[in-house]
Amino acid sequence: MAQVLAEVRLAGSPLQSYRHVCAFFRSPDEFYTVLLPFIKEGFDRRERALHIVDPKLRAEHIRRLEGIGIDTAAAEASQQLELRVWEEAYLRGGHFVPDAMLTLLEERLSAGQTEGFPLTRLVATVEWALQDRPGVDDLVEYEARVNYLAASHADALVCCYDLTQFGAGLVMDVLRTHPMAIIGGTLHENPFFVPPDLLLQELRGREPAGLN
Repeated sequence: MAQVLAEVRLAGSPLQSYRHVCAFFRSPDEFYTVLLPFIKEGFDRRERALHIVDPKLRAEHIRRLEGIGIDTAAAEASQQLELRVWEEAYLRGGHFVPDAMLTLLEERLSAGQTEGFPLTRLVATVEWALQDRPGVDDLVEYEARVNYLAASHADALVCCYDLTQFGAGLVMDVLRTHPMAIIGGTLHENPFFVPPDLLLQELRGREPAGLN
């Protein structure tokens, strides 16, 4: 794995070598209460922020960032902030293709290094997977495969889930794809994590099913 350059704090605790995190929230206020200090720490250190959000909530996300003193226009102009909506990331072309998204994520993390940023902090919301779009049933496979990418980067990758929208079955599967989890506003090492080789083998043996 790439060298860890500095301690990263998330949900009040240091984030160690496992930096692929699932974060579960029940409201926008909980989401921002937990994540804004993590986001602000990165900006203060001149690290890069890659945020992927619901297009309907883009303006609200900008408002929340500006509320903690981040000049979002200047940050985007300097490339410190890259703010994408779902259709510019997960749902390009109107559907979800894990290979395409993994390629994009690798490109954007590598670009952060090329552009001179010591670290990239990804914050991505995942409710796009509840839409009736081709490929969304491959979410769990994608999350498992992100672990291969995370192993070669020191960047912090936070995948955010609204517990009021996702069913219990999918939440358990998502837990199994992340070595770290934020639950109740607290960061935990995840005892349900399954290494990606094992989980992908299990997924290949399952009958096709929707997200539930």
